[in-house]
Amino acid sequence: MRYELYYWPEIQGRGEFVRLALEEAGADYIDVARRKGGTEKMLRLMDSPRVKEPSFAPPFLKAGKLFIGQTPNILLFLGPRHGLAPKSEQGRLWTHQLQLTLGDFLVEVHDTHHPIGVGLYYEDQKDEAKRRVSEFLKERAPKFFGYFEKVLTRNKTGWLVGRSLTYADLSLFQVIAGLRYAFPTSMQKLARKHPRVIELHDRVAKRPRIDAYLASDRRIPFNEYGIFRNYPELDA
Repeated sequence: MRYELYYWPEIQGRGEFVRLALEEAGADYIDVARRKGGTEKMLRLMDSPRVKEPSFAPPFLKAGKLFIGQTPNILLFLGPRHGLAPKSEQGRLWTHQLQLTLGDFLVEVHDTHHPIGVGLYYEDQKDEAKRRVSEFLKERAPKFFGYFEKVLTRNKTGWLVGRSLTYADLSLFQVIAGLRYAFPTSMQKLARKHPRVIELHDRVAKRPRIDAYLASDRRIPFNEYGIFRNYPELDA
């Protein structure tokens, strides 16, 4: 099956978690909006009456006749089909639970630079962002990192779930990579206290398909339009 992934072409954003899963799986897919006329096609599909179950926003995935929206939902679909989730129901639910927790983490990351509202520019809320990021780096980020460190400590395999990589590992890799871009100084401090989380990131980065993807032009560079943004004044 050739998948069609629909997401904004200029940013990694939430679509990147799906891209990483597709790349690790060696799946046949088209990143539609990165092709000529692709963004217009994506927007038409979102409003098309022939799509009976429309997505609120990208990303969404077309798989045969299915249209699947929301990043965790897409990964829940892809995981067991491509060996990126356990076969047992308990294992699949646990992987999904971890992905949902990472989704909560992402919301808090985003709010470090847009604490008041997404309709305002960062420059319109810089003072509030400085207050928000101080609490995020001191309290919230360590709490999330501590949780995933605990999961890795208890599992003892180097992966979050079972004995092999799942899409939750790929997603944690992406969060760490993004935070290293956004907060390079602060992440050095966090890394020292959460070695298993950092080791997981490094293991994922060395996987052949992920390594090739990261070196390719398919990987959109981090920039100041996505979830992870590097504003030096916010990196304490």
